[in-house]
Amino acid sequence: MAAKAGVGALGVVLLAVLIFLAVSSWSRQPAAAARPSSQPINFPHNTHVQTYKIDCQYCHADARRSEYAGLPSVERCLGCHKIVAADKPEIKKLAEYGAKGAPIPWTRIYKVPEFTYFPHKAHVQFGVRCQTCHGPVETMTTVSARTGPTLVNDLLNVAGFRAAPPPLSMGWCVECHREQNATRNAHAPLDCVACHH
Repeated sequence: MAAKAGVGALGVVLLAVLIFLAVSSWSRQPAAAARPSSQPINFPHNTHVQTYKIDCQYCHADARRSEYAGLPSVERCLGCHKIVAADKPEIKKLAEYGAKGAPIPWTRIYKVPEFTYFPHKAHVQFGVRCQTCHGPVETMTTVSARTGPTLVNDLLNVAGFRAAPPPLSMGWCVECHREQNATRNAHAPLDCVACHH
């Protein structure tokens, strides 16, 4: 009887440890929206990219020279929208930010954890398309993302199954680096300090 009680206590302790690990793992997830985000101005990427053929880097100009892709200034947007669609309600909101000299308070969609370094510049210079990481943004009216660790993935890995890592998680990035090294003769780093320093 004492042996059964010991096994039961061990089971409770193991369950508590698993719950602790799961909760601590989720607390380190990058902040990302699971569905289309609420933004101060409705910005249809599909209209700008598909209809008007504006390249991602026209608006996100810092991507080719910085760690961050950046967001366009209100002035850059008004460069076209002082004339184009100036009578539309969303463009009037844009003009209000311009008149105040205030930036648009966009809601952030993609964010890696603070302990992770991700330079857009290196990826853009190597020719990685924005869609590789961000999905088909050119088809989205409102950008959304599903990133980071998931409970299902974690449980499958604990159970010994090799589940495909979710987008923009460490495993996903490492797999991409390995693939690029094998297929494009890249020298994408695989050591921990390349991204965690």
